[in-house]
Amino acid sequence: MDKIVILTGAGISAESGIETFRADDGLWAKHRVEDVATPEGFMRDPELVVNFYNARRAQAASVEPNAAHRALARLEEEHAGEVVVITQNVDDLHERGGTRNLYHMHGHLKGALCYACEHRWEAPMVMAPGDSCPACEAPAARPDIVWFGEMPYEMDRLFAHLAEADLFASIGTSGNVYPAAGFVAEARRAGAHTIEFNLERSAIGNQFAEHRIGPASRTVSDWVDELLTR
Repeated sequence: MDKIVILTGAGISAESGIETFRADDGLWAKHRVEDVATPEGFMRDPELVVNFYNARRAQAASVEPNAAHRALARLEEEHAGEVVVITQNVDDLHERGGTRNLYHMHGHLKGALCYACEHRWEAPMVMAPGDSCPACEAPAARPDIVWFGEMPYEMDRLFAHLAEADLFASIGTSGNVYPAAGFVAEARRAGAHTIEFNLERSAIGNQFAEHRIGPASRTVSDWVDELLTR
């Protein structure tokens, strides 16, 4: 298993206290996706959207990485081959858990983006509608988040990693959101062994060769122990 490519979703951060997209209560339940997670929603009501992500940023800062985050960092450090982590999450729990070879395909709560010139910079804890871009000075700051209808970041590079994978693992993802839901098929075409970690089989669970059912803090930690003791 020289090259391991890992996709993580909301389920890995849920155990740290980050609400999942489909939670029955909390931040997401109070708003329609169309209002807070689309470019059109931002243009209609930038104050609502900016305040929503301010709340998410504060929530993410208040929690800590869990055993699954730390286990993946240990795998990266101790595995003889390459380990690549691709996350759909916008929190920084992987970084704080110690992962370095990491791609945020849906952006990052700690980032700001100018929609006039596409300059990026570190977001303040509290953004305000109409914040100015430090590069072009346009009042065009927005959260550096990939919203529905937008293209995830670095897709060419991510597909290149999948094409080289010997082992592909999906952790805590629903299998409902593309293009990430198509990653397992890409990895299988490359000949990779595929494994899914989840509380239950995802919408694309039948595409995986192996399943580990249970909380990621336990199942991922046990799996990393197995890999590193082979």
